Amino acid sequence: MYSDNSQKKLTKPVTLSTLKKMKADKEKITCLTCYDASFTNVMNAAGVETILIGDSLGMVVQGQDSTLPVTIEDMCYHTAAVKRGNTNALIITDMPFMSYSDPKQALDNAAKLMQAGAHMVKLEGGSWLAETIQLLSQRGIPVCAHLGLTPQSVHKFGGYRVQGKGQEAADLLLADSLALVEAGADLFVYECIPTELGKALTETVPVPTIGIGAGHHTDGQVLVMHDMLGVNLGHTPKFVKNFLINGRNVTQAFEAFVQEVKDVTFPGPEHGFKS
Repeated sequence: MYSDNSQKKLTKPVTLSTLKKMKADKEKITCLTCYDASFTNVMNAAGVETILIGDSLGMVVQGQDSTLPVTIEDMCYHTAAVKRGNTNALIITDMPFMSYSDPKQALDNAAKLMQAGAHMVKLEGGSWLAETIQLLSQRGIPVCAHLGLTPQSVHKFGGYRVQGKGQEAADLLLADSLALVEAGADLFVYECIPTELGKALTETVPVPTIGIGAGHHTDGQVLVMHDMLGVNLGHTPKFVKNFLINGRNVTQAFEAFVQEVKDVTFPGPEHGFKS
């Protein structure tokens, strides 16, 4: 997948088959959020396999206090910008709040994102999404399911709280995961769950898993770009590490993230949560 130069530039397109092989080979998957062509190009050069156009853009780009105001038009705009700067990374785009409240709406909006340049769409929620994921999968749209802390439900959770604590909550996450795999989910993002639960889910779920605050056992890691560059505007979550340190430039920060995920030095124990 990589050339021999120091930047580890991706030499061929990353696909779902690539990610599945990486899981089988126990090679860690790297993912960063991105919202424009220029940073996409730098991530490609650094060897980041997957790029997420996150609805986090509402907070880090638009200055909103949550992801909820982000629209499907916003996501299409930024997806198209990333697509124009991308060479070989797999592009995943969030479906924003209330853009997939029923299967038909989800199909229409997912089609817009795919036409804008996404290779996969991401939805937040549990087994209630099974019918929607099945419909998207049947229509040829790859799906990433997002479980654990789902920011679009922050008001329901009563804040940004660790999910999956205790046996009952852990069992529910596992049941939801298996139901969504059965429906056709191709990838999972697990956010803010105990490290040991991240391990159990990754060992049980047959598709690749990417964690953010889910410990080092998941098949890959994702961070919000602004967080890992140390330019976040508010509270820094426990699972975040600033890679733009020690005299590094942005390219070197991305390369350091890739290297530390690959050699499993990031995330460390200090970035995880206990059951």
